[in-house]
Amino acid sequence: MDLVRIATRHLFFTGKGGVGKTSVACATAVGLADAGKRVLLVSTDPASNLDEVLGTSLGTRPTAVGGLPGLFALNLDPEAAARAYRDRVIGPYRELLPPATVKSMEEQLSGACTVEIAAFDEFARLLGDPSATAEFDHVLFDTAPTGHTLRLLTLPSAWTGFVEQSAFGTSCLGPLAGLEKERALYEATVKALADPARTTMVLVTRPESSALSEAARTSAELEALGVRNQRLVVNAVFEARSDDPLALALERRGRDALASMPEALRTLPRTNLPLRAGALLGIDALRRIDAPVTVGDVPAAAPAGAPGLRPLIDALAASRRGVVLTMGKGGVGKTTLAAAIAVELARRGLRVHLSTTDPAAHVADAVATAVAGLAVSRIDPAAETRAYTDEVMGSVGPQLDEKGRALLAEDLRSPCTEEVAVFRAFARTVAEGEDGVVVLDTAPTGHTILLLDAAESYHREVLRQGSRMPESVKQLLPRLRDPDFTRVLLVTLPEATPVHEAQALQEDLARAEIAPFAWIVNQSLAPVVTRDPVLAARRATEAPYLAEVRSLSRQLAVVGLAPEPPRGAERLLRLVASS
Repeated sequence: MDLVRIATRHLFFTGKGGVGKTSVACATAVGLADAGKRVLLVSTDPASNLDEVLGTSLGTRPTAVGGLPGLFALNLDPEAAARAYRDRVIGPYRELLPPATVKSMEEQLSGACTVEIAAFDEFARLLGDPSATAEFDHVLFDTAPTGHTLRLLTLPSAWTGFVEQSAFGTSCLGPLAGLEKERALYEATVKALADPARTTMVLVTRPESSALSEAARTSAELEALGVRNQRLVVNAVFEARSDDPLALALERRGRDALASMPEALRTLPRTNLPLRAGALLGIDALRRIDAPVTVGDVPAAAPAGAPGLRPLIDALAASRRGVVLTMGKGGVGKTTLAAAIAVELARRGLRVHLSTTDPAAHVADAVATAVAGLAVSRIDPAAETRAYTDEVMGSVGPQLDEKGRALLAEDLRSPCTEEVAVFRAFARTVAEGEDGVVVLDTAPTGHTILLLDAAESYHREVLRQGSRMPESVKQLLPRLRDPDFTRVLLVTLPEATPVHEAQALQEDLARAEIAPFAWIVNQSLAPVVTRDPVLAARRATEAPYLAEVRSLSRQLAVVGLAPEPPRGAERLLRLVASS
């Protein structure tokens, strides 16, 4: 593979969720190890599936990947990193300060913001400290979905700036001395990211318009950060091997998407990888990622009997109020399905609000045109942060002296403020379900759980900043836990990793006392007939995953793979009618 020949010491793999970043990263790592290099593969994704792809149980320390000398891998554990970070920051003060003060510091360091900076500490150590990875020739990072990755990559500048601007020595991350000590490491990390001789950013995408647009946006934002050594990998390029109408339509769909790709991507060195007939699991399969696709004769089969979206939407429409949440691994089609459900509910005469908490989502693009009875919006982090900051300064600022106002303004510049502001908007949107139906396209799994777990840390944060707790926030968890008000839909693909991640999400939700209403298996070949050998082979591999989902779900809907991109109200309604 091209990436093996041109590999710099550091390679990052990033892109829209579900495009195959992990598969491409693992295949590159295997190729480098086969070439005699010592390689460390690191996942910074809270929902990592390196273990499954490599067939090796991994931890937070480099683990040898079985059967391949020279290849090691690890998963960064954000929660474990946060615990270690808290101990490191608070430890020096335990014997010096009163217990009540130490407890207050522990509460300050319990939010999602602390988890993020703690995970970044681990990431920075691997990238910015050469001694930490001196035994390896190459260090590869299988990063999280785009929004989280960009947040991770901007943290060196953001946190260094916050340290420089802070005059009072405390923040939502506790004593700033803990950050100040890491200044040299953060600066080294920034330099490593921007050095083309040391770092290559691999943008992974699929031949789909939304994924290519996301790759172009990522490319521009990375370039603005000084990360200019970029390459493009287009994964799962499909070539029809028959006159099968579905196969020809899918080939044309991919070809058209590549022909109209954003101009910014056309100048990047590019590698195309074919759609494989089977899953890329295990070392042998990863070695064949760019090999010509070969399959035996697979007979066409009649469509499998599986319930589509219509019975599920019948059940959702019955109460005429409440919240519908689509959740799952990035790239499984949550946005499309949320839009399809919202458009169909509006067609039935319900008052519907479609929104998203996912910074990388495109619900307005999915609907494309105005639909009677349907309001479409997105939670804009920048706008919500500005509004929250203005509210706090307006309500609390007048009660403080000049120094107190300066301290409050400084505190509100911290990245934690955005978490609080977005959480308020999420709670406010959920509250609208009292007067109609709210369909929320939520963020990828890890981010969603952080959001749902944020209620108590949010409460502490708003009290610390002196702002008021809105009624919508007070009622959020009771609403989410009420099965008559909130219906959680777990969205997956008929493949190993998305199904197992959705299962893990279901278990996380159970700990939060939230039970999924139904599962949706998206982009399935089971409900369709195809003579194309690659599609037929992939269809045959779906059976065990569909059976697994049936055993996990109380209600199931299976949505067939659409020959045309399901964009616009008309095609979204067709998706409902055909499933």
